[in-house]
Amino acid sequence: MVRQFFAYYKPYKWLFIVDFSCAIIAALLELAFPLALNKVIDDYLPSGDWQIILYACLGLLGIYMLSAVFHFVVTYHGHKLGINIESDMRKESFDHVQKLSFRFFDNNKTGHLVSRMTNDLMDIGEIAHHGPEDLFIALMTLTGAFALMLSINWQLAILTFIIVPFLICLSIYFSRKMSVAFGQMFSDIADFNARVENNVSGIRVVQAFANEDFEIARYAENNERFRRTKLVTYRVMAWNASISHVLMKGVTIFVLACGTWFVINQSMTFGEFMAFVLLSNIFLSPIQQINSVIETYPKGVAGFKRYQELLDTPADVENHEGAQAITTVKGDIVYNNVHFAYEEDAELLTAINFNVNQGETIALVGPSGGGKTTICNLLPRFYDVTAGSITIDGMDIRDMTLHSLRQHIGLVQQDVFLFDGTIRENIAYGKLDASEDEIWQAARRAQMESLILEMPEGLDTMIGERGVKLSGGQKQRLSIARMFLKNPPILILDEATSALDTETEAAIQLALAELSEGRTTLVIAHRLATIKNADRILVISQAGVEEQGTHEQLLASGGTYSRLHRAQYDM
Repeated sequence: MVRQFFAYYKPYKWLFIVDFSCAIIAALLELAFPLALNKVIDDYLPSGDWQIILYACLGLLGIYMLSAVFHFVVTYHGHKLGINIESDMRKESFDHVQKLSFRFFDNNKTGHLVSRMTNDLMDIGEIAHHGPEDLFIALMTLTGAFALMLSINWQLAILTFIIVPFLICLSIYFSRKMSVAFGQMFSDIADFNARVENNVSGIRVVQAFANEDFEIARYAENNERFRRTKLVTYRVMAWNASISHVLMKGVTIFVLACGTWFVINQSMTFGEFMAFVLLSNIFLSPIQQINSVIETYPKGVAGFKRYQELLDTPADVENHEGAQAITTVKGDIVYNNVHFAYEEDAELLTAINFNVNQGETIALVGPSGGGKTTICNLLPRFYDVTAGSITIDGMDIRDMTLHSLRQHIGLVQQDVFLFDGTIRENIAYGKLDASEDEIWQAARRAQMESLILEMPEGLDTMIGERGVKLSGGQKQRLSIARMFLKNPPILILDEATSALDTETEAAIQLALAELSEGRTTLVIAHRLATIKNADRILVISQAGVEEQGTHEQLLASGGTYSRLHRAQYDM
């Protein structure tokens, strides 16, 4: 884990070297002041030469001004280093999430993912800056101060050093306890964020069922658990700080008492005594510095571990070795003995075999849970088949790069997802570099032009989160406009009109008919009237492709399709 962490320093090695060097010089300058004080008190003060003392003081002032410059570099550029590393980690985690398959998102809450990419990395920048730098400087200062104390009075220096092992053991003990506490705290933050995200996303359902009190109670439970975990964490920190404070103040009192005894017995000069007291404070300050790092360190380690867990999550759908980027697709699709299971012991699709010719419209119907949507989700490789193969124009889709495969497939769903932004931005998502004319042409073909012109801000109208300011039909037309702009040779329509009123559905069916023209199209529908003109209809059940044929052929056969038709229209 340490090796993985330090790999993030590589792009900023010169920034790290500058920061580290300035920190070392600043620490060395701190050690100069006690020695200068010793010289002034023992040598210059007895001589009574005010001019020499004045020059010595000006020299000390110069040293402190120089030290201030180095401290500025350390504070600014050190934090810049930490922020850069933190930003790189956030980018890497976001990039990795983009590559994960639908299976991952099926099993992970949005709030947990957001927490891992935000809160978990909140202290990484501080650790990246202060961790190696402060520990090295602390050890160097500790060693330097102790060496100077030995040179002044070795007996008092050794007596003072006895306390250090106790402080180190104390720090290690509390560091372990805080690592556990911070790990639990990050887990509770993730649950907390997931609860808020879930509630805000579903606020209309909450209020429609008048379940505000129930949600408040559940939120209070998560909030209380988070509060208790933070209290446990800060109790550990408080014990660590309090015990360390007592031990270090005890050392200061010990140095004052023993140093006085050595001065009275003329084993130390008064200047040496003053220098030793200052050095003992410098000697103890690295221990306080280490304690400060130890308070931040467990939080950073806990966050980095959770970050690594996310990065170590394999992308179970990814480009295979030697995958080719396809540039053109005709649209001949073959499902060859396809099997699929979400879980290992529960196969959903068994021996699915069918083909779709270029430009043909195939409708998939059947009972809910039969796997219609899953069959379509396998085509753009949102999931990978567990057995069998799917080919486009004779080429296995696993031999195509994911990007090029998905560029040639368009998906229009019943549950339209729109981004918070303008109509223009959401239509242009189908082709990010689309011109104004292309956007308007796509809007016209989706029968959206009159709707846009009626809006005061036209294409620049804000539609709200998930398109909340638009009706169901308007959202669906916008998604169709987006697809016209993408212009894929293969199209999947998943229950695209089932949630709309009859008039709106008729208008959108016209847009979908134009969209499907000349494209290989897979249509999933429960409302059989919408797919009676399909070139072929496949009846999907848990047994596989149970029936296939035209609308008239399947009605005449008297099978499952005929029963579904009667159930819808003979009531």
